[in-house]
Order: sequence, then structure tokens, then C-alpha cells
Amino acid sequence: MPYANEIQKFVDCYPQLSAIGNTPLVKLDMSWDIGDAEIYAKYEQLNPGGSIKDRPVLRMLAEAVITGKLTEDKTILDATSGNAGIAYAMIGAILGYRVELVMPENASEERKKRLVAHGADLVFTDAQLGYDEALYEVKRRFNSDPEKYFYCDQYSNENNPQAHYETTAVELLEQAPFITHFIGGDGTGGTISGIGRRLKEANPDIKIVCIDFEEWPGVEGLKPLGEGHIIPETFDSDVVDIMLEVDVLKGYELSKELAQKGIFVGQSSGAYLLGAKMVAEEERNGHIVTIFNDIGERYFSTSLWS
Repeated sequence: MPYANEIQKFVDCYPQLSAIGNTPLVKLDMSWDIGDAEIYAKYEQLNPGGSIKDRPVLRMLAEAVITGKLTEDKTILDATSGNAGIAYAMIGAILGYRVELVMPENASEERKKRLVAHGADLVFTDAQLGYDEALYEVKRRFNSDPEKYFYCDQYSNENNPQAHYETTAVELLEQAPFITHFIGGDGTGGTISGIGRRLKEANPDIKIVCIDFEEWPGVEGLKPLGEGHIIPETFDSDVVDIMLEVDVLKGYELSKELAQKGIFVGQSSGAYLLGAKMVAEEERNGHIVTIFNDIGERYFSTSLWS
């Protein structure tokens, strides 16, 4: 689905970028006791960067170039748990920009290697301090040399949720006009906020469900929303109808169950699917849609596949 006109004109100048988006929606057959409920997943792992993050990063960088905020002399800078970083590195390579990324040292080795392959410079933070430490460090680096960097700041950049409002949600409404529930989570908040806002405009009765969880063992790519944690500016809690606590370890098991059915996705996909399963088990009816965020290969070096 095309972006706003000026953004789309920019994207059209780079043929490789046309591979981003327009992912399929697939009905899942998990052999669960969920009554007449149906569960669907949008296969965002099929984006060229291997995750849903290709969409918002493309819009954020395109808008920055168009408006002159990102110039040839600047280095793209942001914090990432990995997926957005891969999108920055990949799209930055296509556009010809240097990329510097701040991430927790416990990010999976597969993500780190993909980032280096695209030429990104990596800065690591102490994993024991949580993901929020990467957010603090990226601001310190930008403030120390603001002329060097274009700080994209996916956690406050309005183009992040806008990408999902303009593309992901529109695709969902075309693919699943019957949707009754959408299950998502909060990494930057962009996905659930942009999709949720567009779905609510189309049908206020659609329920938007946001999963939450304990910080440890955690879910790569997502962050808890409890007391003491940074809440991204891009997270619009007004579109969320239900906050749903999920068991991270049970989410890991669902990722493994999906693999046994030929669907190889990462940690957050299992957590989202667990949320969808919980809603389906309670409602026993409806058309429940979620997102498969990224590819399973990204987690070989983690406990997910051990």
C-alpha cells in the first residue's frame, strides 16, 4: 500500500525499497479449543529486512531526506534492540548513509552480524541495565555531537506510527474487513498505535489488545510498560482497549510450536500469538488478527531454540 504522495515519490526512486510491505495475511490452524474463533497472522517476517521494522524506518528516513533533516554529511543514529537497526542499516546502505546504532550487549548474535554486514557501527550498553539504558546512551551520544548525527529517535518520531497507519493497517482492512480484535505489543509503540488508530476509524468496535510482560526473561524487540519503565511517546494508549499480561516462557513455546508447523518466527511472534490464543479462548468467537514481527533465524544464539 503506498505511502503519502511525497514519501511514495521518494521510495519510487529506489526500486529495492518497493519490496517493503504488502505482506500476506494467513489464517492459522493451531488445533486449539477456541470455539468458533479464528486467528490470523500478518507475515511481516517476509519484509526484506526480515521484520516489520522496515516499514517505519523507511518512512522516517524518507521524510528526513525530503525535509532536509538528513543530509549527506550526517550519520543516522538511533537505539535499537536489533530489528529496527537492521532496517536502518539496510535502508541506509541503499540510500548511501553511514549508520550508528546503540543496542544492549545481549542482542542476538545474528542481529549483530546482519548489522555489521550492512556496514553499521555498533555501540553496546550493559544488558543488566535493561533496554532503557540504550535509550539513555543514544541521547548522550547525540547531545555530545549534534552536528554529526541525524537522530531518528523511533520512540518519539511521529513517522513511526504513521507508517503503520498508512500501510500496515490499510492492508489489514483490505485483507480482513471482518476483523474483530487486533493483538499487538509495545516496542516503540508505533505498530499498535498506528494500526489501532486506523482500525478504530474504520470500525470503533474493533478491540485493540496490547500484551505486557515481566522484564525478565523478556522479549527481544518489545519492552514492558510497568512502573519505572520509559513509555515511548509514539505509544498511544488511547487506542488500546485491553492490556493483557502474558507469560513470556509460554510465548517461547508457541514460537517452537509454530516452527513444528513450518512457520519460523521469533520471540515476539510467539508472545503475540499467545495473546491471540488467550483472547480466542475467552471469546470463543470473532476474527482475531496479530502480527508475526520477524524471522526465527534471528534467534539461533538465544535460549529460544535451545
